[in-house]
Amino acid sequence: MDFSLTDEERAVRDTVRSFIRREVMPLEAEVLRRERAHQPGLDHSEVRELQLKARKFGFWGLATPEEYGGMNLPAVLQSLIWTELGHTFVPFRFGGEADNILFHATEEQKQEFLIPTIEGERRSCFAITEPGAGSDAANIRLSARRDGDDWILDGEKTFITGGHDADFAIVVAVTDREKGARNGGATAFLVDRSMGWRSEFIQTMGEGGPASLIFDGVRVPHRNILGEIGQGFTLGMEWIGKGRYTIPSHAIGIAERVLQMAIDYANTRETFGTKIGANQAIQWMIADSETELEAARWLVLRSAWTVDQGLDPRHASSMGKLYGAGMVNRVVDRVLQIHGGMGYTRELPIERWYRQVRLYRIFEGTDEMQRLIISRDLLRGYTKIGGHLA
Repeated sequence: MDFSLTDEERAVRDTVRSFIRREVMPLEAEVLRRERAHQPGLDHSEVRELQLKARKFGFWGLATPEEYGGMNLPAVLQSLIWTELGHTFVPFRFGGEADNILFHATEEQKQEFLIPTIEGERRSCFAITEPGAGSDAANIRLSARRDGDDWILDGEKTFITGGHDADFAIVVAVTDREKGARNGGATAFLVDRSMGWRSEFIQTMGEGGPASLIFDGVRVPHRNILGEIGQGFTLGMEWIGKGRYTIPSHAIGIAERVLQMAIDYANTRETFGTKIGANQAIQWMIADSETELEAARWLVLRSAWTVDQGLDPRHASSMGKLYGAGMVNRVVDRVLQIHGGMGYTRELPIERWYRQVRLYRIFEGTDEMQRLIISRDLLRGYTKIGGHLA
């Protein structure tokens, strides 16, 4: 059993690491300054400039098929890259990406929505969550009523990431209430902002924020259905599943960065004439953090490996998401404690991460939903204790 990276994986990881350290990390002080002034850390043009720099190195569309100019990287490599991105809090992501379910689009839709999104000319958001349908996504109420060659959308979506800046939304709406969303009663629509929906920014404890999307008699052409009528819930679950290994991969990167900050601080900060790293209380916090970080790393890499093997990744991904999200919250909390009052200030990024990672236990499937999936799989015999080694 070989746990080492391949030469290709190591080369890609190291190239990304070099780019992040050379091009992105130097922006951290300015990002913190702007955020203290209640401004966006980076504006869209600055992110775009970084993405185009990365494109010169070949990093464009990590998960995008090669036919659309992407790299089509395996899940393990994507996981490693997301970990490197987690080493900085600068709000940067590699370009050339589009929502994974947009590849279900027709050729006409691809020209109008998919390709411009990949090229960075348009911005999308995915809208399934509603005020009364968060973890219970099957409980959506936003309706789509057929009217000739159009559909009329009425209702509200909430906590939509990127919803305040999006040019268009992928909206999952109820088209047959009798069937219910889970059983073919929901459909996905591609809805331009120009069709009449509006967004309202939601202030959160983190930087940036999601939005509510309001649809009041929004008329959408039948040709804007994504996939097939009744396929909306299935597409929604496919979209959500994508985040089950990328989110904890990002969490690992954050935990690595803050743990190194704690080690450096413990080796330099003195109290009562000695380095605080000589105190057992500090040593145990560092030891527990490293142990949990390493456990999360292998759970997450295994979930990505499961994707690459063509196996059903849901059980492994739920364990990776559950443990990875909890791990990074505990590690950042310990690191803030080690830094004392300075960790609580906005001069350092620790309190920023503290606020950011709390979301990881909520979005793309709460801790409670991951536990439900894991226990259900075992209780119903969908999987065995020990997974693929059982």
